[in-house]
Amino acid sequence: MREIVKPMPAAFLGHGSPMNALEHNRYTESWRAFGATIPKPRAVLVVSAHWFINATAVTAMPWPRTIHDFRGFPPELFAMQYPAPGAPELAAEIAGEINPDKVDLDDTDWGLDHGTWSVLHHVFPDADIPVVQLSIHALQPFDYHLKLGAKLARLRERGVLIIGSGNVVHNLGLIDWRRPDAAFDWNERFDDAVKAVMTSAPADIAKLAEHPDYRRAVPTPEHFLPLLYLAGLADAAGKPAQILTEGYAMGSLSMTAYGLDLPSSARLP
Repeated sequence: MREIVKPMPAAFLGHGSPMNALEHNRYTESWRAFGATIPKPRAVLVVSAHWFINATAVTAMPWPRTIHDFRGFPPELFAMQYPAPGAPELAAEIAGEINPDKVDLDDTDWGLDHGTWSVLHHVFPDADIPVVQLSIHALQPFDYHLKLGAKLARLRERGVLIIGSGNVVHNLGLIDWRRPDAAFDWNERFDDAVKAVMTSAPADIAKLAEHPDYRRAVPTPEHFLPLLYLAGLADAAGKPAQILTEGYAMGSLSMTAYGLDLPSSARLP
């Protein structure tokens, strides 16, 4: 009798400002609740908005460095480290799953950028679970990323937690500091449209590029694209995503997060 393997959950987390690494707010508390509730993974694979290059690559070093890829923040943020081990063997597995598409194994150059460690600092604060990052290929269309997410589905059956880290709505040019927890109307409309698709037909996520508010909500694609990997995983699983937590920041950011195959107790506030 074939053993039934329950897949590891997957998630898309809106990471917002790097300052969330230092702060305790309802989003960071929800990330901690998420990490405390799900089964302990064998390793974590993160698709971060901040590794946006002209190739598909995966980190393959045994000890990835903590990258402080920002400026203008307090010294405490630059002093933060996330010393999780890497997983070269998982990098090779990922390349095998993505085959025949080309994947570069990066064992020297990248590491863990703030899209990864600012979230994992709360999800797994002990930094004792191996972590790898998968780059976002900047030259590929939406369908490529959606299909790539689906290709990664079998990793979940081998104990790998897959996380997309970005923001559904991310327009730094229109930030309004007077709206710390509020949203412009176009932000709300686009965020609601994404919720409707992700919770019913995730495979249709690429169609939202035709939404009238898309250009303001997604002026550049790198923060939106990690969501397509979760949509691809959901499509491969034949089920919709769950809304984990909702909210807005500074008018032009959405902090909405999604999950897949979570236990009911992992639903975030």
